[in-house]
Amino acid sequence: MSALSQTSDHLTIDSEQKLVSIEPDLSDRLALIDGQLIYYPNFLHRLAPHLFTALEEQLSWHQGQIKLFGKMVTIPRLQAWYGDADAVYRYSQVALQPQPWHWLLSGLKYHCQQVANQRFNSVLANFYRHQQDSMGWHSDNEKELGQQPVIASLSFGCERSFCLRHNITGEKHQLALKSGSLLIMRGALQQQWQHAVPKSRRPMSGRINLTFRFIDAKLTK
Repeated sequence: MSALSQTSDHLTIDSEQKLVSIEPDLSDRLALIDGQLIYYPNFLHRLAPHLFTALEEQLSWHQGQIKLFGKMVTIPRLQAWYGDADAVYRYSQVALQPQPWHWLLSGLKYHCQQVANQRFNSVLANFYRHQQDSMGWHSDNEKELGQQPVIASLSFGCERSFCLRHNITGEKHQLALKSGSLLIMRGALQQQWQHAVPKSRRPMSGRINLTFRFIDAKLTK
């Protein structure tokens, strides 16, 4: 029997797994200069293998392009953007039009909202297929996210390094994000820090990352 089943608002677990797989046991709260990270390493660890497979198979993945130094380049990962109809996300001179919510993403959003105490209306899914897929240094500081956005980041699959670098001091941190973990970014983090998922020389299998966020359509006008 699959460990996942469909409902309208929640992630339903079968009789063997139940909801004990939702484990918001706070392990690490990193108070940074001008920001805060809250890390739940075991948030969905028991369901992580099932969720990775379901997301890999059921989301509409594509390899997009962004404008970099005046030219369009192909990004080194697969992406998918889901959300409310008006949650259009613009970055690197590209506008992502949301696909309607997949039931599985809706359920995951519900649980992230409960822990983050924040409403989300969209999610960016990134699929790192192997060690050469990556995310360069950047901040999620687009104006439609607001001045101090709260972003909830779920990871499934191969453990990858999440790196942080302060814009002024150069202070650096690195976290190894476990499969099934939840990382919440809040405060002035996106204004004062950059983050990245670097390539690796070590062979790695796939990783899927979901970053839930709130797009304020009024701020795009």
